[in-house]
Amino acid sequence: MINVAVLGATGNVGQRFVEQLADHPWFNLTTLAASERSAGKPYGSIVKWRLDTPFPEKIGKIKVVPTSPRAMKNVDLVFSALPAEIATGVEREFAEAGIAVCSNASSHRMDPMVPLVVPEVNPEHLGLIDMQKDAGRDGFIVTNPNCSTIVMVTALAPLRQFRFTDIRVATMQAISGAGFEGVPAMAIYDNVIPYIGKEEEKMETETLKIMGTLKGKKVLNAPFKVSASCHRVPVIDGHTMAIWVDIKEPVETLKKAFRDYKPPIRGLPTQPAESVHFFEEEPDRPQPRLDRMRGKGMTVSVGRLREGIRFIAMGHNTIRGAAGASVLNAELIVKKKYL
Repeated sequence: MINVAVLGATGNVGQRFVEQLADHPWFNLTTLAASERSAGKPYGSIVKWRLDTPFPEKIGKIKVVPTSPRAMKNVDLVFSALPAEIATGVEREFAEAGIAVCSNASSHRMDPMVPLVVPEVNPEHLGLIDMQKDAGRDGFIVTNPNCSTIVMVTALAPLRQFRFTDIRVATMQAISGAGFEGVPAMAIYDNVIPYIGKEEEKMETETLKIMGTLKGKKVLNAPFKVSASCHRVPVIDGHTMAIWVDIKEPVETLKKAFRDYKPPIRGLPTQPAESVHFFEEEPDRPQPRLDRMRGKGMTVSVGRLREGIRFIAMGHNTIRGAAGASVLNAELIVKKKYL
């Protein structure tokens, strides 16, 4: 078993990490870090558990520690649910202290030395870990993308065999993506908010790195354009998006690609039986309420593929799009023997 910790353990994504790791077959969750005012107190006494799954009582007894490498005893890997403005320096400090970091924060995603990974899409990009080692770090940082980017690039994975130069996407994003305190009730009830700060820029840049090619010691961006329009809608969990791709092949050929899709990785505990579920017959799917927990929240659902080429994709934003993605990355790191 590999001893792991969660940084930012009391927040929305932090709680998802705890949920994912409480009974993990490879990782032993020994340490939880939060703010200084919580240090020394049992996790169960300070966390306001807001998930729709039972609180893992055995984790509740763990005493919270400060967010510092010095507070981590016998920890090999940390999962970071820290806000970006805090994560930048803290994650680097952990890596320099010889601890591996799997981060959900945006701070290091576009760093040319840091892998930005979705295991079903670009597992080979973990090779950038070697660059960090060559630069003198004893540990390393691996990031997962923005929640909407993850859903989109996973949905696009079965179509990478076809040539395209332009992707357009319009998202309908759940309120949990903004955190517990992120969207006031009076702002989102009976409403759609047609702007999410920095979200469009993340989708437009992160996608090119993820779907790019690792050449030697750097990633060459994918040779296409992405245009995104992002919107907040009154759904609790599950980001839905309409995607247009300028692929010239017939729809039936693309349907077969979705039906036949097999991801390039196998045997990771958090990986679902279906990374991409394709609704071929149902014209009104996917839907967040009905489909977000498919594959325990790790499956991306695709439907309404039609002439254009256009389709709908949907995935659970705090599981597949955040904590679950980081845990899956960590499992890939172990399988590739980087840890």
